[in-house]
Amino acid sequence: MVIEDDALIRDMVMQFLACEGFTPVGARNGEEALHQLREDHIHPAVILLDLMMPVMNGWQFRARQLEDPTLARIPVIVMSALEDDGVPAEANVSKPFKIDVLLD
Repeated sequence: MVIEDDALIRDMVMQFLACEGFTPVGARNGEEALHQLREDHIHPAVILLDLMMPVMNGWQFRARQLEDPTLARIPVIVMSALEDDGVPAEANVSKPFKIDVLLD
């Protein structure tokens, strides 16, 4: 799952993931992502999370995700231009990034 408010970045990452054999799902913000995870029963292997988003930002999304035992198990990779984001995650990828770094 790619949670990113910038449609160009979200679509580009999803296209690269699809070319690598993944089936990506996108969300424009944390609220939309939570809806897809809970209501649409999306079960991603990993979440690629932007931090600076309207409606529900990455910090808020991650806090809500960690409150839900089922969703808390999904690993998160933060994609951000911020140096120290303070978000607990399995990895951080600095924006701008090269797609091969993200895939690694």
